[in-house]
Amino acid sequence: MTHDIIEFPQDAPVTGARRLADLPNRVVAGDPHHVTRMRHQSPDGTLMAGTWTSTPGRWHAFSDRDEFCFIVSGHVELISEDGRVRSFRAGESFLIPNGFRGDWHVIEETTKHFVIRDYTAGA
Repeated sequence: MTHDIIEFPQDAPVTGARRLADLPNRVVAGDPHHVTRMRHQSPDGTLMAGTWTSTPGRWHAFSDRDEFCFIVSGHVELISEDGRVRSFRAGESFLIPNGFRGDWHVIEETTKHFVIRDYTAGA
């Protein structure tokens, strides 16, 4: 196993693409498409880091994970179950803690760098 520094180059190859509507009961509005450029995944699959781009839309957030995000470009809102809206634009960062319940709302095409600790992986 190598312990080299992991870079996040803009031209990294796409490692995953999906139409979110293909996941049952996830999309609330629009037809968001996601492209992922995975930069790192731990051997047990619980820690992931990469770059993600989404077209506009709204969907239920994934749970059972902690996710740190840095918005590279675009505009998103996170809307909690109680209706609180938090807005983030290019240059801003935030952490979505395990247990968050609510929606992602991508207002304009958005690219983010992310680090995820997935509590369901490796279980």
